[in-house]
Amino acid sequence: MDKIKLQVHEWKNSSIQVFWGEIAPCDHLVQFYDNDKVFLDTLEGFAGCGFLSGDSVIVIATRDHLVNLNERLKAQAFDIDALIESDRYFPLDASEALSKFMVNNWPDATLFDKYISQLITRATKDNRKVRAFGEMVAVLWQQGHGGATVRLEHLWCRLHDQKQFSLYCAYPKNGFTQSAIDSIDTICKSHSKIIDGQNRPSTEIYYRSTT
Repeated sequence: MDKIKLQVHEWKNSSIQVFWGEIAPCDHLVQFYDNDKVFLDTLEGFAGCGFLSGDSVIVIATRDHLVNLNERLKAQAFDIDALIESDRYFPLDASEALSKFMVNNWPDATLFDKYISQLITRATKDNRKVRAFGEMVAVLWQQGHGGATVRLEHLWCRLHDQKQFSLYCAYPKNGFTQSAIDSIDTICKSHSKIIDGQNRPSTEIYYRSTT
């Protein structure tokens, strides 16, 4: 993981509200995080600032992460049920989502496009902007499906270019070994920004562009 442990002076820094409030539809972000608290702090900012900006938010995450995220959002006084009912919030289990388009442990492009496009169509109702988080790639990686992970990243990138929505994904650092550096490089190159995953003040975001 040495290649993604950059020096502090190489990172730009912003408040969570400003960073997530100004996220653009062309942004495709990735985070390699140290622990769940760091990740959930980031995901909470991503989703919460999306609601405050009037965006629709799609979160495809593990069951535990969804439970923790919803508890955090409720603590911030967001009405989760109302957001879901109005198609402003789509909390989806990553394993169940994968079952919609995985064929023989490989992402089927047609099924993936159909599944995610239907979500995007619902989310863009009333001309709302959409931001999506996907943890399916991390689930595949932890299951040892390296090739399928890179393929799914490619499918996300292609659909992101077509549909123009903000996209964020994240991987736990403990899922990588030194031998996985080439895969990390490939993943990073398919994103516009990398979010630092080290322990930082929860009110701040450290990030860098990949170009």
